[in-house]
Amino acid sequence: MKKRKQKNYKRKAIIITIISIFLWIFGFYLYTTYKNIDITPSEYETTKTLYTENLQTVDEAVKNNEKVADIIEQTTRKVVGISKLKSTGDSILSKSTESELGLGTGIIVTDNGYILSNAHVTGSQYSQCYITLENGNHYEGTVVWSDSDLDLSLTKINAKNLEYVELGDSSKIRVGETVYAIGNPIGFEFRRTVTSGIISAKNRTIKLEEENKDSYMTNLIQTDATINPGNSGGPLIYPDGKVIGINTVKISSAEGIGFAIPINIVKPIIESFRHTGNFQEATIGIYAFDKEVIPYLKEETNINFKKGIYVVQITKNGPADMTELKEGDIITNIDNIQLNTMNDLREYIYTKRPNDIVTLKITRGKINRDIKIQLGKR
Repeated sequence: MKKRKQKNYKRKAIIITIISIFLWIFGFYLYTTYKNIDITPSEYETTKTLYTENLQTVDEAVKNNEKVADIIEQTTRKVVGISKLKSTGDSILSKSTESELGLGTGIIVTDNGYILSNAHVTGSQYSQCYITLENGNHYEGTVVWSDSDLDLSLTKINAKNLEYVELGDSSKIRVGETVYAIGNPIGFEFRRTVTSGIISAKNRTIKLEEENKDSYMTNLIQTDATINPGNSGGPLIYPDGKVIGINTVKISSAEGIGFAIPINIVKPIIESFRHTGNFQEATIGIYAFDKEVIPYLKEETNINFKKGIYVVQITKNGPADMTELKEGDIITNIDNIQLNTMNDLREYIYTKRPNDIVTLKITRGKINRDIKIQLGKR
């Protein structure tokens, strides 16, 4: 019995010894492992660097906002007030209401006094209107060019060395880009109001019903930047200050749907007046529309074409009337330049002069042909 107890005691002692040795080895392993983990200062530096970068990003955003604000401030100095009635006060931007004065907006586009606006703001060619600059100086202006179909006009005032806006490229606009609208909504209290938004859509067509007559404005820029009465003729600009459109109309039955005329259409006209003081407008002598107008037509619903412009009417005794061009033809190209919109045609014709010859590529059913036309004077 005594020998059995001694044997059990030895066995327990051996087990305890083995467990102790194992625990010591395991403890030594943990100690040496964690002792060799090197948390270097560079790792803390990495964390600090990341935090510093975030601070720089915020700081950069603030600087960008300040830069945009500076640019918009500079642009507003080139925005003018326009009225069809002469104010009895010191400025047309007086406390008289927009409806009393017919107040609208314009922008200075040359240093020698040309003002771009809407035709419905300034009136027809050779009419008079009254211009007030940002510094309070006011002038009587003469409308030197006006197109009611485009709703654009140029007015000349007797002034020099004016600050003028920079024109952008409206052919490169993209839906979703940030834009700002500047104008004189309602009257004096809210002159040179700036609203922001995005380009909601491009190449929009809208139908206008005025004096029992339907007309269409095509290839418009749609924006949700707020446009109110009095904003007409003001600029739609990028954050860099470049003008990409002229604000024209809004949908009165909905919020956040306004439209601007792409600036590229009027560039050749501005340049002609800037350098020569006049503009000889050439014409083909047709009335046509592009495919965006088809959904608005109540009649002739069988019209179907994917590209080009559809000739609706040929002006009697006009340039096209002397050629083989017919109503119902689809013009796909002019001088090898593809046409998809009426503005494509206008923009090209504005670079030409009366008596210049252009070549139209047309389709008539399954027939394709080239037709030469000598441009006339509008």
